[in-house]
Amino acid sequence: MAVTATAAAWAVTAMGLAASPAAAAPTTTTAQTPAPGDTCTAADLGTRHPYIKSTEVTPTITHFKGWYVTEGTTGTQTVTTSTQTTITVSVGLGGKIEGGFGTEALGKVAASLGLDVKVEYTSTSTETNAVTWNFNQPGYYGAYKGTKKVTGTYASLNCNRVQKGDGSWALKWVEGPDGGNFTTYTTLEEGAVRCQDKVPAGSIMAKAQTLLDCGSAAAKAEHPAGAVAPTAKQTRDRLAQRPALASGTSAGQPKATGRGVRAALDCQPEVYKIAVPGKPLSWGAPVLAADGVRLRPSSIFSAHLDNWRLCNVTERNGVLEASLWNWGNGACATIAAPNAATERAVLQSVTCAEDDLQRFYIYRDVPGSSKIGVQNKYTGSMMGHDRYADGEFIRQYSSGRQDGTGTYTLVGV
Repeated sequence: MAVTATAAAWAVTAMGLAASPAAAAPTTTTAQTPAPGDTCTAADLGTRHPYIKSTEVTPTITHFKGWYVTEGTTGTQTVTTSTQTTITVSVGLGGKIEGGFGTEALGKVAASLGLDVKVEYTSTSTETNAVTWNFNQPGYYGAYKGTKKVTGTYASLNCNRVQKGDGSWALKWVEGPDGGNFTTYTTLEEGAVRCQDKVPAGSIMAKAQTLLDCGSAAAKAEHPAGAVAPTAKQTRDRLAQRPALASGTSAGQPKATGRGVRAALDCQPEVYKIAVPGKPLSWGAPVLAADGVRLRPSSIFSAHLDNWRLCNVTERNGVLEASLWNWGNGACATIAAPNAATERAVLQSVTCAEDDLQRFYIYRDVPGSSKIGVQNKYTGSMMGHDRYADGEFIRQYSSGRQDGTGTYTLVGV
C-alpha cells in the first residue's frame, strides 16, 4: 500500500483537524489552577485539573468503647476501643494517591472548606485505637476517636476548543467527560462523653454521645469499673456505619470489561501519526504484546506500526471519543487493567475489545492546528512521555504532563 504524495497531504478534515502548522496560541502552560471558562493554550491540551462539584462533611466515630467509672476509679485511664468505622482516603479509582491529580483535588477540597484534610492515601484503621482520658467523675462514658468525614464529587477540567458567538474559535478550560467521587477526613479527635454532658450539636462528641444509647437499661444499670458490653443498638450502629471496601471504580466512570473476542470496529478511512509537535518521533506500537507504545522515528521500515486509525468515533460537547487501532499490529491501544490506577503506567496494545480501557478522549486545538491531547476514558489520566527520546514509553499521568509533553499532533499520512 504505497503512500503517495497526495495521501501524505491529506487534511484531517473529517476530525476538524487540518494538517496546517497554524497554532492557536503560544505553547506555555497555565501558571495556576484554572477555573471553568478560563483561557488555556495548546500546551495544556495534554493536561487536566480537578474541579470540585460538591462536598459533604459528616462527624464520624472511628473507634468507640462504653466504659463505666466508679467512685474509686476516677483518674487517668487508657481505654482500648473497638473499630467503629474505617475511612480510607480515595480519589476516583481509589487506592494509593500517587499522582498529582488526587493531591490537587483534595487540596482544593481543603481550601474550599477551610479544613485540614488528609491529602495522601491513608486509613483510620491504621491509627492506634487506645484512648487515654482523665475521668474526673464517676458515670457511664463513651470513650471515642472520631473525625469529620469529607465526601463529594469532582469533575475534570480539560483544555479544548470552543466556538465563540462570532464564529471564531478559542481554547478554554471546560468540564471534561470524566469525573468521580472522593473521600477523605480531618485529624482524629479523641475524648470521652457521658449521657448527661451538654455537647455542641453536630460535633464529633455529639455523634459519640448518640452511640451511648443513653435510654437503655445498660446505660442506667450499675456496673463494676471498666468496659461495658455494647448494647444491641451500639452493635447495629457499628455494623451500619462500617463501609464496604472501596470497589476501585469511581462514580461517573464506566467499568472496564474483560478482554473478549476481537471487537468489530467501525474505523474511519484516514490514517494518522500521533507525533511530537515539530519533531520526527511519533507513537509506535510494539510487535510484542508485552512491550509498550514508544516514541519511534518514522521510516520505510516502520511497518505501519506508527500508523493509527480512529475507530467507533463519537463526539460530545466538542470532545472526540475513539478507539486507537494500529495498522501495523492490528491491535488497540490500552492501559492494562492491573495498572489502571498506577501513575506512569505504560500504554500498550492488545486485541481490540469492548473495553473502556481501550477508549480515549481527544481534546483538539482550534481549526487550522493538528495539536491534540489524549485521555484514557476509564482511568481519566492523560497520555504523555517523560522525555523526548527514541524508545521512550508513552505513559499515563493523572494530571498530564504540565511541561507540555502531553500535547501531540494528529497528522494525516
